[in-house]
Amino acid sequence: MTCTPTVIENGAPANLAERAPKEQKCYVLLDRLGVPYRRADHAPAATMELCREIESALGCPICKNLLLTNRQQTDFYLLLMEGDKVFKTKYLSKALGCARLSFATDEQMEALLDITPGSLSILGLMNDPDQRVRLVIDRPVLDRPEIGFHPCLNTSTLAVSTGDLTGAIIPALRHLPTVVELPEEADSNEPMKL
Repeated sequence: MTCTPTVIENGAPANLAERAPKEQKCYVLLDRLGVPYRRADHAPAATMELCREIESALGCPICKNLLLTNRQQTDFYLLLMEGDKVFKTKYLSKALGCARLSFATDEQMEALLDITPGSLSILGLMNDPDQRVRLVIDRPVLDRPEIGFHPCLNTSTLAVSTGDLTGAIIPALRHLPTVVELPEEADSNEPMKL
């Protein structure tokens, strides 16, 4: 299966009214903030492996987004990390000082962020006005000049400057990030849902 982008353009799609409401909200937010972005439209990309072609076409790395919860399922975390980095729950649990984390359920993802699995994105935090989800960013993401992520649907990917992410988007989402430094550990080739 391939995921070569069919369109790469600047800004919102011309057929914005035909897009899903959750995707439309992303473009409205970015345009309201004055954040420039490139957009790649493509077949559904639900794994980091499928995102490789999109990364190449956009010329920037796509961020891995993971929704995690504590053992009691009372605390939720949206982790942004580099796409090729292997996630190990023990390191993040230790960095956050919480009980061992696990992946949130599909139902929790939809209830908290109005996003379905495979489309998880930092932009989903606009659907969390009560701030039930804590934003966590692995430091290397912030060292990139640009970063890519979905507009809450995995049939498009946006490329924005990291400066705009931290200076405009995150403040508008009202989720102050916790920055962690997760170690590199390459011992898994397992596909991971975004």
